[in-house]
Amino acid sequence: MNRFTAGFATLVFVTVTHASAPNILMIAIDDLNDWVGPLGGHPQVQTPHMDRLAERGTVFANAHCQTPLCNSSRTSLITGRRPGSTGIYGLAPWFRDVPSLKDIESMPQTFRKAGYRTALAGKIYHGQPPKKDMAGEFEAYGPRAFFGPFPEKKFVDTPQPHKLVDWGIYPETDEEQGDYPVATWGVETLLAERDLVDERPFFYAVGFGRPHVPLYASQKWFDLYPTETLKLPPVLMDDRRDTPRASWHLHWTLPEPRLDFLIENDEWLPIVRAYLASVSFVDSQVGRLLDALEASGKADNTIVVLWSDHGWHLGEKRITGKNTLWDAGTRVPLIFAGPGIGKGRVSSPAELLDIYPTLTELTGATAPDGLEGHSLTPQLVNADAPRLWPAITTHNAGNNTVRTTDWRYIRYADGTEELYHVTQDPHEWHNLAANPAHAVKKAELAKWIPAYNAPPAPGSRSRILEYQDNRIWWEGAEIMPDDAIPELLN
Repeated sequence: MNRFTAGFATLVFVTVTHASAPNILMIAIDDLNDWVGPLGGHPQVQTPHMDRLAERGTVFANAHCQTPLCNSSRTSLITGRRPGSTGIYGLAPWFRDVPSLKDIESMPQTFRKAGYRTALAGKIYHGQPPKKDMAGEFEAYGPRAFFGPFPEKKFVDTPQPHKLVDWGIYPETDEEQGDYPVATWGVETLLAERDLVDERPFFYAVGFGRPHVPLYASQKWFDLYPTETLKLPPVLMDDRRDTPRASWHLHWTLPEPRLDFLIENDEWLPIVRAYLASVSFVDSQVGRLLDALEASGKADNTIVVLWSDHGWHLGEKRITGKNTLWDAGTRVPLIFAGPGIGKGRVSSPAELLDIYPTLTELTGATAPDGLEGHSLTPQLVNADAPRLWPAITTHNAGNNTVRTTDWRYIRYADGTEELYHVTQDPHEWHNLAANPAHAVKKAELAKWIPAYNAPPAPGSRSRILEYQDNRIWWEGAEIMPDDAIPELLN
């Protein structure tokens, strides 16, 4: 028994779930796009541990986040509410600091009320919420997430000198990475299950920081991707010729560099290599958790759900980073495995919002009123089961996208649009919104655009875009109609 699980023995609960109820191991990965084996986003990526999880469960190959930014995406997933309902669009605020949200029931609260032992390590919520504010959610805590260590000097002089926006071979060993002690906590906590005298099921949430920037990994992970044979993502250099100016507003000035900088400074291949190395490193930490779960003797009665909070561009649409409404920004890994879950691959759209109601249905826990997602249990039994809803992603009020199996429709706050037939145009290179031949399809998809997006919640900041009285404000500074797009060379 480690020092975290030891705390369980001192707690007394009125409600106790039957010991036969399935356990839950939730694994969150920060900024992981579809560059994983089960999704095939990059043909050379090596993720053997996520691959083996996918092989014994169900892969949602068309899963999308509710908003392409850490805090807002995680808030949506954990509360079961869309960003357009909560007004959480930026990297702040922490939702418990918003008066209208401070008493909302979260996913871990639901399972704690149902009699589960709940514990957290790493990054599940964005930032470092005070433990006192999570008192009703988690009984025990492992190490906090951190992105270090850092070299004495950045490897890459990016246009905006943000400490985190860097990539290269560092540190020397995996054990120095912030994710390593998080995984170690998970391993120790799972192995302690063999001797823990507590019949309650567990809900353990383990969150990893890579491949969030800085894209650091030790040499052995870079060695998996020799520069001589490494493939860059497919990019159309004039891809933004038919996208509205409003599409740039969503990532107007950000620390992540544009593709122009990467090409001019011969950094495109290095950042792609560093991202892949970071993905393989974090996959190894997932493997440590899966091995420990097997060794614990609890694997047969444990639901494993693995997800990422949003995607990440590596040159597509001429940018790096997140904050977009295209597949590179919204498509994420979502894998379920465990008791009652079949082996399959679902092509119908799914949302991270669906995780909450899915887990309550699988376990018999009582879901709170107001959840806006839809259970995925039909698809966990039969991957071909019909799905009635598209995936809807919002990034700041008024900017929404609808993703179905075959199409993506985007409407920005100023009314401009994009439409892509993704089965024929998987890279979303050809905007069909102005083509009369697709007017019926566009109107059909537009019906799913939310009728209302709440204004930013009190305390909102960091990557907030607002339209007010036909004026546009990014991070509190007005964007003028003739302003040049920042850091775009041509």
